[in-house]
Amino acid sequence: MALGDTYATVDDLKAYLSVTKDQNLDLFQEALQTASREVERHCDRQFNRVESASARVFWPKGCKVVTIDDFHSTEDFLIKTDLNASGSFNVTWPSTGYQLEPLNGVVDGEIGWPYFRIRALGKNAFPVFSDRASLQITAKWGWSTVPAPVKRATLVIASETFKLKDAPFGVSGYGEYGPVRIKNSPVAMRMLAPYRLNAVRVG
Repeated sequence: MALGDTYATVDDLKAYLSVTKDQNLDLFQEALQTASREVERHCDRQFNRVESASARVFWPKGCKVVTIDDFHSTEDFLIKTDLNASGSFNVTWPSTGYQLEPLNGVVDGEIGWPYFRIRALGKNAFPVFSDRASLQITAKWGWSTVPAPVKRATLVIASETFKLKDAPFGVSGYGEYGPVRIKNSPVAMRMLAPYRLNAVRVG
């Protein structure tokens, strides 16, 4: 799934709601879009993927370990740093100068996690005394596969959002009510709890 796609399909939502007829398809899609974006806001991360590498910049909080956005592949991965706060990332790190984590893609016993942390090795260090974002990462961003709990939580929120069409006073769409908030859904909150992360991307 590409960035911006929903974390479940219309057919998934129809099956979740035990709907067999092809009706209200636009409302199903709107509910899924609303739910997917709410999942991203709640977790402060997104779970789709891009196939081509692109550069993002970060502001390291520590000189040895930095948390960045999720990326699913080491192909075309590149670290550059700006040591003199010039805005020019002119130092390229060798692959021996860092370690990507979590190791083996495992977090709390669950496999399939992307990389989201970089540890500087040896004498290498991330520049932290700068008024500028001093770290540039080129990577293929996102998750290789949407986690099953994320998909399930999306369906929970999307189903509740979809049911707003039957609310009193004849609501057209969801704008008058806004999205169903995950904090109001204990089931969705439990499913998403392991995936909440505050990245430090600045651009």
